[in-house]
Amino acid sequence: MEKNTRVEEALKVLDTMILSASGWRGVFAEAGDEESREPEVSGPHLLVAAAAARVFEAYLEEKNRNARALIVLGFDTRPTGPALAEAMRKSLTCELRFLGVSAAPEIMAYTRFLAEKEGERPIGFIYISASHNPVGHNGIKFGLADGGVIPGTENAKLAGRLAGAVEALCSGEGFPLKPEEIFTPGEMRGEDPGGTAVLKTEALKAYMDFTCIVAGGDPVIETLKEEIKRRPLGIAADFNGSARTCSIDRDFLGQLGIRFRAINDTPGLIVHKIVPEGESLEPCRLFLEECGREDPAFVLGYVPDCDGDRGNMVIRDGEKTRALEAQEVFALSLIAELAHLVYTGELRYDNSGNALDKTAVAVNDPTSLRIDRIARAFDVSVFRAEVGEANVVGLARLLRTQGYKVRILGEGSNGGNITHPAAVRDPLNTILSLVKLLSLRGDGNRQGLFEIWCNLSDQTELYHHDFSLADILASLPAFVTTGAAAPEAQLRVKTGDHGVLKEKYQRIFLRDWEAKKDELKGRYGIAGWEAAAYSGMEEKRRLARFGEAGRGGLKIYFLNSDDFPVASIWMRGSATEPVFRVIADAEGSDPRLERELIEWQRKMVQEAEGV
Repeated sequence: MEKNTRVEEALKVLDTMILSASGWRGVFAEAGDEESREPEVSGPHLLVAAAAARVFEAYLEEKNRNARALIVLGFDTRPTGPALAEAMRKSLTCELRFLGVSAAPEIMAYTRFLAEKEGERPIGFIYISASHNPVGHNGIKFGLADGGVIPGTENAKLAGRLAGAVEALCSGEGFPLKPEEIFTPGEMRGEDPGGTAVLKTEALKAYMDFTCIVAGGDPVIETLKEEIKRRPLGIAADFNGSARTCSIDRDFLGQLGIRFRAINDTPGLIVHKIVPEGESLEPCRLFLEECGREDPAFVLGYVPDCDGDRGNMVIRDGEKTRALEAQEVFALSLIAELAHLVYTGELRYDNSGNALDKTAVAVNDPTSLRIDRIARAFDVSVFRAEVGEANVVGLARLLRTQGYKVRILGEGSNGGNITHPAAVRDPLNTILSLVKLLSLRGDGNRQGLFEIWCNLSDQTELYHHDFSLADILASLPAFVTTGAAAPEAQLRVKTGDHGVLKEKYQRIFLRDWEAKKDELKGRYGIAGWEAAAYSGMEEKRRLARFGEAGRGGLKIYFLNSDDFPVASIWMRGSATEPVFRVIADAEGSDPRLERELIEWQRKMVQEAEGV
């Protein structure tokens, strides 16, 4: 194949990929079918993978005065992962630690461990995964020594270099091999299989140790063990063939004394949709129901996505089981981790109930206003960033430089949480948040986590010593929110310039507001509105021109007569899937306002698309 043809075909592959702050993704299966389970990857896709690895290696070394880098490489259980990893391993010239199949939080904890061990050396990771996308997709995430993905601005810089790297690879400039060698099966450079096994063992230990630190360290872990002995707890998991099948879940939870059972725990045996929402939670719900009939201690279950950094929950309350909504999962985690700060004395109050410690939570823009109510009870500030884990992690880092304690952050619209010092979502950390909420109870010397929440939220009547998960759920501020994976939350738009789309939408919204405002005030107490734009880590409130939101998030807050937000509608084009997302969020348990708002939002976007 001629050099120019190779370049053209590889650049065509780049044109089909989504290069976002959340990672670089595309359909890598050779047949081009997003549901393909075949392991073959085309030559042009392999060239792109090899070029991407070299771009990241050069970036690491440039940032560190050209010192030789160390890169950790791993992948989830998608069938195309090994082929992409082979292409990357062949192209890298730095020291390489290859883990094979690894959960995303595991490779990130191991990278952090190596950074502490190696000192000033430039260290990062490359993780091959498309997260929750269909099985024929794959993608690439880059991360740094703190275990977090690189900031969105830096990711954009790397994306800008990718086409040039493809051309350089095809010409043989600056690469350790010829293009033909990328396509040739055979021995991969790096650790031999025995060495890989040793590294995997080291990585699992680093992840286990780090998870203990995130939970609160030895004092919290030991207290949890004692409490779980007194009140047994069982957890069910549907691994769906994900990378978590090869990680620490069973051992870690077992060491706490938690009874653990799992289904679909064969690596790579993906039996249902990867996204852990909606129908994908049903097998776990049924499994938890079965476990609960045999052992009443089983009250929680979880389902991860393929890379294992996201997991949503199912619960059992008496004989009933149900899936928790993603926003509920984050709200419960938020209560647990803010109460954890009070429990450990890291968040203190004066005699008037004002927080003495500057504390914040960082979330994405479609996260429900429910978390603002929770944060208000703890006297904690809320900051929002655009959708994308890198944006939320970057915002939390920025807030810490400003003196804030940020123990918990995350994308509430997707469920799960990031608990500092972790810099990635992890279903184990979410499980631990709920386990702490259930198990860290008052002992006469200090209040337990749920009691702290009930007191601070003026719900003391809800607390009793033998509380259950149902009592905790009943204490959540009441909100109805459109699920991010619900059909009504997704639209298809053809307008490429989302800033122009939002300008058209603004004219429609202002027209409709005039027609609807009296009814909204009379029925729901909505007296006004305020628009906000979210781009990267920036929030711009009191937005005059909706088009300024560009490709970022646009959120309209609906205010009561005291100018307090009681509902919202939100929109943004996905950076990882070809969909335009819309969400409505409304205070109260009556679903009618949320239903009216999401229907109105959809109609306005569709009208703007047709103008």
